[in-house]
Amino acid sequence: MNETLSLGRIAGVRVGLHWSVLVIFALVTVALARGRFPAAHPGQAPAVYWALALLTAVVFLGSLLVHELAHAVVARRNGVRVDGITLWMLGGAARLHDEAPTPAAELRIAGVGPLTSLLAGGVLAGVAAGLDALHVSGLVVEAFAWLAAINVLLAVFNALPAAPLDGGRLLRAFLWHRTGDRLRATRGASSAGRALGWLLVVAGFVAVLYGRDLSGLWPALIGWFLIAAATAEARQAEMRNLLGGVPVSRVMTPNPVTVPATATLAGFLAEGPFGHYRHSAFPVLAADGSVGGVLTLRQIDATPPQARAGTTVRDVMRPLGDVVVAAPGEPVLDLLPRLETSPLRRALILDEGRLVGILTLSDITRALTWPAVSAAPGPAGSRRDRPGQPKET
Repeated sequence: MNETLSLGRIAGVRVGLHWSVLVIFALVTVALARGRFPAAHPGQAPAVYWALALLTAVVFLGSLLVHELAHAVVARRNGVRVDGITLWMLGGAARLHDEAPTPAAELRIAGVGPLTSLLAGGVLAGVAAGLDALHVSGLVVEAFAWLAAINVLLAVFNALPAAPLDGGRLLRAFLWHRTGDRLRATRGASSAGRALGWLLVVAGFVAVLYGRDLSGLWPALIGWFLIAAATAEARQAEMRNLLGGVPVSRVMTPNPVTVPATATLAGFLAEGPFGHYRHSAFPVLAADGSVGGVLTLRQIDATPPQARAGTTVRDVMRPLGDVVVAAPGEPVLDLLPRLETSPLRRALILDEGRLVGILTLSDITRALTWPAVSAAPGPAGSRRDRPGQPKET
């Protein structure tokens, strides 16, 4: 889940918001301002309900952030790098760059989230009780009581033993400890996640079809997310098992077709698609042979046909500073997160400044499906040491 708006760094961790967080913010605000608050304490001006609802929604998002920050802080203390935190429609996600090194570390990283939400719920409940004892406005007490309840609910839901919930991570830690096989443990937790997801989807649609309750769409949406996320987690574990330790040089396309920076777009197009230029992205070389950037067919399409004869490749290419660059000895798994967030979905492979290859997500996919890599017999290490297959960029 890529961020849309960066909030900077908190405790050294990059924090961002996805645009979909506006959906949950709006839902919480409307539900409180037009539902719970007026029902519990009627007679107030609408502006009071809306102002308090907005403030409560902000605190709610803050509690989600604290939950994810707890994961990130404990992960770093256990030697796991954290790429950042993104809040989005269904909560938050701490993006961990590495796997937990041991089942015990996994247990600590996963367990701190529900504990943090449970602690936050207890503190907020105490504040609500204290304010009530001081005879503060019942509407304010109601806001704190709602925040306490929602944090306890989040703690309980997240503790369910199903990936990608925190409880699924706890289940994986337990299975990993019992079997000694991280991949097998991940498969078990992912299966539990898909089972819970389908249960929520079915329950939600039953509520809509037979109970005529549109609120059933919400658990159905959460269930669909759990199914997709659990499946993706299992697939990522398989990928790590197959590609762990494999260098970029084994998967990249070596000696890719290049284009000179001084060539015109019209001259470039005249060579294809049946000449050398039969791909969709091309490294651009300067006159001295150094890499200047990447040219894509999409950039050419954006140039008016009548201007292509007078437009050079250098004029429209993506400069090298905007392109993912890697060394041939870098592990593929370390490069993968940068590829997935790159608009080009490609990386140029440079060896001491010299272009030696290009790597795309399709290259990695083909490597995963190639029989020499994905064959079941033999230990994981023996599978990784076999060669890849021909590729195109």
